[in-house]
Amino acid sequence: MPQPANRKLILGSTSIYRREMLSRLRIPFNVVSPEVDETPHPSETPQQLACRLAMAKARAVAARHPSSIVIGSDQVADLDGVPLGKPHTHDRAVAQLRRMRGKTVIFQTAVAVVCQEAKFAQMDLAQVKVTFRDLSDAEIEAYLLAETPYDCAGSAKSEGLGIAILEAIDNDDPTALVGLPLIRTCRMLRAAGLVLL
Repeated sequence: MPQPANRKLILGSTSIYRREMLSRLRIPFNVVSPEVDETPHPSETPQQLACRLAMAKARAVAARHPSSIVIGSDQVADLDGVPLGKPHTHDRAVAQLRRMRGKTVIFQTAVAVVCQEAKFAQMDLAQVKVTFRDLSDAEIEAYLLAETPYDCAGSAKSEGLGIAILEAIDNDDPTALVGLPLIRTCRMLRAAGLVLL
């Protein structure tokens, strides 16, 4: 679907991690807060939650900027079907890591691209299987005090010291775990008519 060359790109997210990831593409973009309620719905699976919020964020920003191409994304840590969000506090982060130690967690990372004026909307989901080491309480405390990953789903920041608490990562897009699956994002941006190279 060809798009006029003057369509602006907007990242509908306040995440510094997603901003850093999108900067890798070396294309200009603006950042707009989507202001979306991220409360899970009753009986909503982690996968459903991530997909719903990614599209809701993209649509919320696209409604205010209808001629722009908008990216929305969301990540939910999935432990045996139970969603684990951002802990926000030290105590919650400790509880999350205790629950995840020695287990495999699926990080469900959804991304949506919307251009309201062009009636374009696509969404995709990247699943990353992450196996955590069987961490001691002392290791959990040491990690959290050093990294303070309280704004990360599942309390794990793999691009930093968090790599030391992991046993294995299994996925098809190494950027997905950081919060913005760039391979899928590029695919959808091209489909929206954006020239990347």
